[in-house]
Amino acid sequence: MLLIAIILALFQIMGLISSVHAILGTRTSQGAIAWVVSLNALPVVAVPAYWFLGRSKFQGYIGARRESSADAGEARAEIFRSFQPYVVDGPAADPEYQAIRSLALTPFLRGNEVRLLVDGKATYDSIYQGIENARDYVLFQFYILRADDSGNRFKELLIRKAGEGVAVYVLYDELGSGDLKQEWLAGFRQAGAKIAPFNTRQGKRNRFQVNFRNHRKIVVVDGRSAWVGGLNVGDDYLGNDPKLNPWRDTHMRIDGPSALLAQSIFWNDWNWADRTLLKDLSWQPQKADALAEDKGKEVRVLGSGPADKVETASLFFTNTLNIARRRIWIATPYFIPDEATMVALRLAC
Repeated sequence: MLLIAIILALFQIMGLISSVHAILGTRTSQGAIAWVVSLNALPVVAVPAYWFLGRSKFQGYIGARRESSADAGEARAEIFRSFQPYVVDGPAADPEYQAIRSLALTPFLRGNEVRLLVDGKATYDSIYQGIENARDYVLFQFYILRADDSGNRFKELLIRKAGEGVAVYVLYDELGSGDLKQEWLAGFRQAGAKIAPFNTRQGKRNRFQVNFRNHRKIVVVDGRSAWVGGLNVGDDYLGNDPKLNPWRDTHMRIDGPSALLAQSIFWNDWNWADRTLLKDLSWQPQKADALAEDKGKEVRVLGSGPADKVETASLFFTNTLNIARRRIWIATPYFIPDEATMVALRLAC
């Protein structure tokens, strides 16, 4: 009984210490309050949970991102110079435009063709055709990658393209894609394709973290075309799972200079996961082939995550809601707005 009492007392003390850490470091006031209450009311359960799930900063990733940017400093400067003919110069006096530009650290680029893909079949068919036409390289990144009919279809195509001399890089999240067998993954490597997990637990301070997942879904072909959106790779995204049917999600194909902005996000993620720099990618922006004299769509790709210095995504959403003039349409499976979002929505109404 004495031993149990000592253990409980230690957990209570750890709960108090963890509460201070939560107050100082949790991203939102709601989150801080929730952690403080649980850490002091149920410390035996909450203390381990907090130190596994409670941190909001992805230690090491931002350092690796800065190192890779430093290593490619001159090349990076050259890339941004090559963007100049396509850069959309927003009004300097427009604070909302400047805010978005500061958050993204990249400009709006013209010269793009954009296609909305409104279900799994349209998305997979578009990506499949794009990879089929690849000449130099394919960057293929998903949170969930399943070894079912859909996953095997893409695997066979990517292996075939690797056999044709196309450089293939596959990046997946080890938790989201936790069902993949080593034998299935080895098939890529045997064909000469590069495949790696995102390695969220890489580094001493991330070793026991399971909440820093990489939910990105990015495909880039030859630096000319990119696919981004909400669909992962699996038969359930085609509506073939009776428990989840019908499945509704949205993807987008971008042809033109802004495909390189999506490519830069993959480039950073690959550097963290594999500790290597991809040096044979094309960084020369090219106007979408379908455009003649038309300037095309203006597109900016904004990446966000726990390595950001500020709350990039929530600030972007708040700013977007504040500058709306006619309508706001929101389509999301996860509508859990924070107070800032609710204030912006009430103000817009």
